[in-house]
Amino acid sequence: MDTINLMASRHSAFYSPLISCIAGGFLAKEGLEGTYRPASAGENTGAEVASGRIDVGQSAVSGSWAALEQGKKPAVANFAQINRYDGFIIAAREPDSSFQWSKLRGKKFLHVHGGQPEAMLRFGLNRQGIDLSDLDDIESPGGDEMMRQWRAGQGDYFHEQGAYPQQLEYLGEGHIVASVGEAVGPTAFSSLACRWDWTGSDIAIRFTAAYRASRNWVNTADPMEVAKAEASFFPNMAVEATAAAVAYYQKLGTWSGDIAIEPDLYESALDVFAHSSLITKRQAYGDVVVPPPGS
Repeated sequence: MDTINLMASRHSAFYSPLISCIAGGFLAKEGLEGTYRPASAGENTGAEVASGRIDVGQSAVSGSWAALEQGKKPAVANFAQINRYDGFIIAAREPDSSFQWSKLRGKKFLHVHGGQPEAMLRFGLNRQGIDLSDLDDIESPGGDEMMRQWRAGQGDYFHEQGAYPQQLEYLGEGHIVASVGEAVGPTAFSSLACRWDWTGSDIAIRFTAAYRASRNWVNTADPMEVAKAEASFFPNMAVEATAAAVAYYQKLGTWSGDIAIEPDLYESALDVFAHSSLITKRQAYGDVVVPPPGS
């Protein structure tokens, strides 16, 4: 079998379409064997892909804009959509069926700072009439460290991707109250990136066929079936929590539609970054995105 090396910038059930390429056996059906690992501290997924050490990386169209702002060609091409909604979820310490975003005011807000997660959060809050800068926030790198912070009593509200909020619910340590994805709306949140010269290769075409099948499967399969298939990728997560996260993202429409990156979602992502003044001009779709190999 040919081997394809995959890397994730962030590791969570939100990226099930990529993880299940391996976990669901879709690469094997195309005669491929996959390796997968999250980026370690200090690693840059785009740089690893550009170097050839990694074939496909979980990225975002926004990751190409810094190079274009400097007049340079991006190191990688974005060729397929993973998620068409922001996947961050807000959890509270107590159930709140009447939650309003305004309740964040005056409360300790434990959220991921910097980059796309903060830009999306800031944009979504603005749509609710709230300025993130006015909130009493607590910085966190997210993931397991955010879980430790929460359990140490930091924060009244918690902001992370699934299945961390679902794990809090499963353990009775938190309660989901809101979705940043719903607040922002459809957008080009995360994508798959590769080297520009890789897209025409046979292995790229086979990988893309496997990925298309995987994404359709995680979007339509029974959530517990997906969670059980991916269980070895999340050894510290209850399978019930992963299943709840998959169900949550299916309902949101996170993995709906074709894998091609939609131009209107690209424009929406530009709106988000322009709101936070993270770009100075609207970079062209064709300078960042290519069609899925084999399409």
